[in-house]
Amino acid sequence: MEKGNSRCIYDAVSSNAAILFFVGAVTIVIIRVLYVMYRSSNPPRPKSPRPLSTLIVLGSGGHTAEMMNLLSVLQEDRFKPRFYIAAATDNMSLQKARVFEDSLVQKAATEVVGTAQFMQIYRSREILCNGPGTCIPICAIAFIFKVLGVKWSSIFYVESIARVKRLSLSGLLLYKLHMADQLFVQWPQLKSQYPRAHYVGRLM
Repeated sequence: MEKGNSRCIYDAVSSNAAILFFVGAVTIVIIRVLYVMYRSSNPPRPKSPRPLSTLIVLGSGGHTAEMMNLLSVLQEDRFKPRFYIAAATDNMSLQKARVFEDSLVQKAATEVVGTAQFMQIYRSREILCNGPGTCIPICAIAFIFKVLGVKWSSIFYVESIARVKRLSLSGLLLYKLHMADQLFVQWPQLKSQYPRAHYVGRLM
């Protein structure tokens, strides 16, 4: 009888320890996620003197044209090396990115321009998962890396100029989930509707 009671007590203690461990682990994860969301919402730290490795996610059609216009006004020496990502079925976007990088090489003359890399991934709707295009999965991975402490990166999202009254699905998800460090809109009415967004006029 005593052995039976001892066994019951041992099982109860083991069960409670497992529950406490699970609750503790979940609490730590929640605290870390909240910390990442809070830190991402704060203004960026002072500029680093070294170049910033930059990942550029290209959409298709007008989105790529807007991105190329945005890249043309950035300081290419400040943002390098550059990594371009486009959907596997979108060859036109990467071709435009290659033309842009070639133009930088020609413009630099004797100065060596940071090397660029070009990659293709499947769109979300072309594999077994759910989400818009190529942007959200990549941002989600970057956010998870922050939570796990693997790599801290800043996510800057520029909403399309075509979005006048409300954010796109990608923009809305990044805004609501606090995944973007800064989210830029190109219409003042969007700023009033989404107060944490940044309006700096027309970027493109």
